[in-house]
Amino acid sequence: MKVLLVNGSPHADGCTNRALEEVEKALQKQGVETEIFHIGKGSVGGCTACCACAKLGKCVIDDAVNRFAEKAKTADGFVFGSPVYYASAAGSMVGFMDRLFYSASKTMAFKPAAAVASARRAGTVSTFDGLNKYFTINNMPVVSANYWNGVHGANNTPADVEQDEEGLQTMRLLGNNMAWLLRCIQLGKQQGIQPETEPKLRTNFIQK
Repeated sequence: MKVLLVNGSPHADGCTNRALEEVEKALQKQGVETEIFHIGKGSVGGCTACCACAKLGKCVIDDAVNRFAEKAKTADGFVFGSPVYYASAAGSMVGFMDRLFYSASKTMAFKPAAAVASARRAGTVSTFDGLNKYFTINNMPVVSANYWNGVHGANNTPADVEQDEEGLQTMRLLGNNMAWLLRCIQLGKQQGIQPETEPKLRTNFIQK
């Protein structure tokens, strides 16, 4: 079993990464293979609504989104982490998520996912809520802990996160719960248990 953890911060070794490392350690302790994927320091543009991904099977903009989507094919679960910018996820992370879920939604469907937010003080809950919406529109079980998945640290200093004992505990429990759910899904598949699906319906409330 393998879990991909996404660092959506421009800082490769900042507070968001420190939170993901705590999740990663718990997963590894449970025997789960992990990889932290950094989306990079440069800008990740948003979706241009060209719809080319429907034909290409990948985003027409060949950047971190396509690199991650390729890795996602062999992953069993995901953790998406973002710093908080103005009470929401970082702009590059939003662009990354929008394009990823448009172009590679089938690759990730029915695989467990979790969101992690990092802030100096406030905004973790709204960021956490925004990221979770990507999973719930894509048939992905949402993994929880014993609190909303967030850590606090000022000025992108990982040492600050070390003082957030409750936040770090939340990260460890998130990792443990992800490992537990992955094992449950694995055992279910061995028994031939698969989710039942239906064709997607779209209601626009337009009078004919």
